[in-house]
Amino acid sequence: MPRLSDSMEEGTILTWLKQVGEEVAIGDELVEIETDKANMAYEADVAGTLTEILAQEGDTLAIGEPIAVVGDANGAGAPAPEEAPAIAEAPAAPETPAPAEPRPADGPKSGDIGTVSAHRADGARVKASPVARRLAKERGIDLTTLTGSGPGGRIVKKDVKNAAQDASPAAAAPPAADAAGGAASAETAKGETTVEELSKLQEVIARRMAESKATAPHFYLEATVDMSAAVEGRARLKAATPEGQVVPSFNDMVVKACALALKEFPRANGAYRDGRFELYSRVNVGVAVAAQDALVVPTVFDADKKGLSQIAEDARAVAAKVRDGSVTPPELSGGTFTVSNLGMYGIRNFGAVINPPQAAILAVGAIEERPVARDGSLAIAQLMDVTLACDHRILYGADAAEFLARIRALLEEPLSLAL
Repeated sequence: MPRLSDSMEEGTILTWLKQVGEEVAIGDELVEIETDKANMAYEADVAGTLTEILAQEGDTLAIGEPIAVVGDANGAGAPAPEEAPAIAEAPAAPETPAPAEPRPADGPKSGDIGTVSAHRADGARVKASPVARRLAKERGIDLTTLTGSGPGGRIVKKDVKNAAQDASPAAAAPPAADAAGGAASAETAKGETTVEELSKLQEVIARRMAESKATAPHFYLEATVDMSAAVEGRARLKAATPEGQVVPSFNDMVVKACALALKEFPRANGAYRDGRFELYSRVNVGVAVAAQDALVVPTVFDADKKGLSQIAEDARAVAAKVRDGSVTPPELSGGTFTVSNLGMYGIRNFGAVINPPQAAILAVGAIEERPVARDGSLAIAQLMDVTLACDHRILYGADAAEFLARIRALLEEPLSLAL
């Protein structure tokens, strides 16, 4: 099992893209793996014949466990130059493999997918979320017969559930009574309980958020930003932008303002690790994106050095990859700060959880017309509330307040973001 992200500890085999007996070249897509950050096709770094598949679809293995044997007729693989193979090579003097652990005779193997198919009749690979694949395997649903309702035609959990209900209406019947005369399961005051297994990504999110709240002493600073000039500036920018080109959003402006401020406040662009401060030279801003049943944070790298248009293009590109499931672990790694925006849902303000081990995260609310007092008279302004969550071990109150004030100043004078 290869390590496909810095935080990956284990991976789940989703689909083998090569079969036993097929030739494998360096760079060929060999297997699709579900990691803690994304699903991705692993490209082989050895060449030869796929002689044996050791990990079946659905199996979860720790990093370093063998998943397949690739080698030529003599059992020798051809590793890529200067790179150690991440899958198991056939040894020069093959040993007899240890017998597989016996499985119950009356049940399928953990890797069996029953009637679930990974490819359609024309050889095209089925696009499905990990949760949908797992649910289809459990219920014996053939993925090739389904039409996905997710982004890009991706099959999601809802599609599999609907297919299961259509195929087996009796499945919703109440459970039969057990031998003692009691019901195998019964409704409680909460109603009928449905248990959903977490995907690898959801497990990691749950663990990391719990660790963040348990280990990082959060404190929060709130500010209100007058976005009136930014609203006017974006309207002019939109009118002047040729059709088909990306118009920077207000969130892109926030990302740029944060990036510029992070250069001035190194600790905000750092992390607390093992009793030391880590300060990073690159400013990589993560942008929280709602994915299918999960929250994913792709990265805009070197945001301080990029113009608004480039930030807009990069942010949209990685967000689209998140939603269609094609984002790669490198695009989800390396973030030094995070922006989470719920303003599009009408949320005025909220407190976000720090993405460990980062020092802070900025929660961004909606831009609203509100009355303000200016020069002794009442006026209407476009206001936006922001909340900075800080790790008090590295970012102290005064420094955090100055950092947030700098972000506000940059957003209230949007011409500075174009420089």
